[in-house]
Amino acid sequence: MSQSDLAKEIGVSLRTIQLYEKKNANIPIKNLTKIAAFFDLSIAELYLQEVNESEATYSKRKPFTKKGSVFYPLDHGKHLVMVPLVLTEYQKAFLDDLAENAQEKDTFQTGFIIDFLPDESLRAFEVTGDSMNNGSIEAIPNKAVVLGLKLQDKSLMDEDKTLWDKAYVLVCKDRIICKWVTGIDSEKKTMYCQNLNKSPEYQDFELSLNDILQAYTVIKQQL
Repeated sequence: MSQSDLAKEIGVSLRTIQLYEKKNANIPIKNLTKIAAFFDLSIAELYLQEVNESEATYSKRKPFTKKGSVFYPLDHGKHLVMVPLVLTEYQKAFLDDLAENAQEKDTFQTGFIIDFLPDESLRAFEVTGDSMNNGSIEAIPNKAVVLGLKLQDKSLMDEDKTLWDKAYVLVCKDRIICKWVTGIDSEKKTMYCQNLNKSPEYQDFELSLNDILQAYTVIKQQL
């Protein structure tokens, strides 16, 4: 199998394949799916193959499912976790399922390496726009995919400062947004949301807690 064969199979240029292999370009989920199929692997197995070639090696322990994600044990206490992914184009369908209290249709998945086993569920989201891109180490640029750890519903009313002053994905009734949350006002039942990008077109605001269906702490991101 040559790079040109793979490029032809998934419909990209040879240069694109070379960038993928050097990790100089983000692989869109549709192309990742085609690459896995080309090698007759699942996406998880494709990730594991990449992990084997880096500093971590795959453990013989069996994978397990927890709160909708599949965990593949690695050495050194790490796990490859395959989590449901909400792409920008599927945000409306995701919100419709939540509104109807229907079973969520997690069509896509993506993988992250983590070094802990969370008690709450994980989910990945594709971020749209540059309101969170200020060029800093915390920046979340347009089209980044972030891994979110779900916040317990009761915590939305908690003024504990350790919960806040970090990036969150906020699943609202009519949209999904990524913002830097600095705290809440339990009396007004609002959340203080900021944009890392301080350009004039991005304004900070207060968001009603009643509009928030789910909240996820951003713990990792892929570009």
